[in-house]
Formats: sequence, structure tokens, C-alpha cells
Amino acid sequence: MPTVHFPYERSSLKPAARILLSEIDGDTPFIQQPVRMASCDTPEKASRTPAQPLLNACRERLQNGFYDALPLPLREYLISRLTEDAAARHNSAGLDATLEFQRLLERRLTHPDGTKRRVAVIPTGELIDLYGRMLAYIAPWFDNTAADPLPPRNSPDRLTLNYHMILSGWAVFLPIYPSLPANDDLNMAIAAAEIAWNEQRGMWGKYGADLLLGYEYRQCIIMGKALTAEAGIAEAYQRTCVDLRTLQIVGEYRYFEVPPPYRLWIWFKDIEKAKIDLALPAES
Repeated sequence: MPTVHFPYERSSLKPAARILLSEIDGDTPFIQQPVRMASCDTPEKASRTPAQPLLNACRERLQNGFYDALPLPLREYLISRLTEDAAARHNSAGLDATLEFQRLLERRLTHPDGTKRRVAVIPTGELIDLYGRMLAYIAPWFDNTAADPLPPRNSPDRLTLNYHMILSGWAVFLPIYPSLPANDDLNMAIAAAEIAWNEQRGMWGKYGADLLLGYEYRQCIIMGKALTAEAGIAEAYQRTCVDLRTLQIVGEYRYFEVPPPYRLWIWFKDIEKAKIDLALPAES
């Protein structure tokens, strides 16, 4: 029996439980697969574990020196958002975002005769995230027949649901390399994010410009329950931020200096390749 050794690093994700729906044939099981909409991030809905105590713990740690390894401007920025009602406002925004998405699905996926349109799923980038969800852009599916023709490329009917959630202000723009849309679509998403932010639409209009964004909320929860400061920082900050206006890398701790529409994120492990692929300028 031959011994085989291929000298390259394999990558795989942790196994994820899925419901087996059917067996199409001998090598094609059909499973239930959750989809994580790429390039957008909505607030979190309330979980079984109350979040406010963890946010309070994070705020206290930021104030009492536990997280002094973080730059002072970042600590001050987060403290200003970790109010006594931060969890309630964030979770309410998450519920509103879910309702907005449900309304969007009803509007975009209903034929004039009331029947339901299928969903076009466009996998992208890393394809599967750390939690086993497919990374994708989703849009209404058109059969491209006489009865259901495919709209022109520039038709609003072709826009993804990801785009509309960003434009509504109920999802913050969250482009993460390498799961980026094509350049034209990327620029459209930036423009939508600008409109939502400048006009304070959706979550910002209803809950205030100091609302913790989804990724900030999750980071603060992590830092509130971490056993050590080193572990909390390492788990909470795993991506660096790039300013889309200049393509300068601002880093993981200065992201808040960049308005939300212009934040592009890169996993630490991907930075060197991203510098080449995105033609990022040399760091100053």
C-alpha cells in the first residue's frame, strides 16, 4: 500500500448538525442548510441568557483597568454605548430587523397572483462560515420564461435582499474579505449604506446613533464574560478594519474612527493575501 503525503495545509470547519430532508440519489443527500446573508449584519434578538449583566460587566472592566491593554479611545467609545438600556435597545432593534426582513420577503417573493417565488441563493467567498452557515447573497428567483421573464440587469427587481436590508438601515454594511460582491455591487452597497447612515434610517433613527452594532454587541458580550483580559481581547478582536475611502488599514482597535458605511473587514489570517488582492497601500 503506497504512503501518500501532500505537503499543504488543509482547512476544515467544525461539524454542524443538519436535518436530512431526503436522499436525491446514492451520493446526494438533501439537507436543511441555514444561510448567513453576506455583507450585512443586523442587531441580535434577545437570547435566553440576559445580556445586560454581561454588558454591564464589560463596561465596568473597561472602566476599572481590566482591559487597559485596549487603547483608551476605543474604551471610551465602547463605554459611551454601554448604557443601562444597551441590551434592551439592541435586542428591540433585532426584533424590528426581523420584522423588516419578513416584510421584505413577503413583498419581494410574492407573485401578483399571490403564489410564492423561489429564492435565488448566490454562495460567495468562503462559502461556509465558522458556524456552518452558507455565506450568500439572496434575491428573488425568476424562471426566465415568457410567464416569468428575468428583469433587466439594472432593474430594482434584481437587487439582493442583502442590499435592501442595508438600505433600510436595519442591517449595517459588513463586507468581509474574501466574501465580497463584484465591484459594481460593492459600490452599490456602499452607496446604500451611506444613505441609511446619513439619513439615520432604521435602527439608528429609532434607537439612536449610539446603538451598539451587531458585531460590537457580540464583542462586548465576549469581553463581559471572558475569564482573562487576554482571552477576551483575543476572542473579541479577530479582524482588522480597512477604510474604504482610502483603502488604508486602520486596524482592529480604531475601526470606530471610520463611519459604518466605509468599514471593510479582513480576518487576521487573510491580511497578507488581502493586501495583494485588494491592492492595499503600504501601512503608514
